[in-house]
Amino acid sequence: MPVYDYECADCGAFEAVRRIAERDDPAVCPQCGATAGRVTIGAPTVGGANSSAGGGDEAGSYGMSHRGGCLCCR
Repeated sequence: MPVYDYECADCGAFEAVRRIAERDDPAVCPQCGATAGRVTIGAPTVGGANSSAGGGDEAGSYGMSHRGGCLCCR
């Protein structure tokens, strides 16, 4: 089963092993017994149609672009 991160307002962060179907349900803090919400971290964006990354080069199919100095663009 996967491990998820939760944040107790009083005790801080902790991890819990849970089924995927239960991942967004509040977890019980192992120290104080209070319910705690899951901590979600957004993935960083990598380029895209509106991105200025890449110095003007065209973006590839995944929104990533190469910089002129990389070996594959020579």
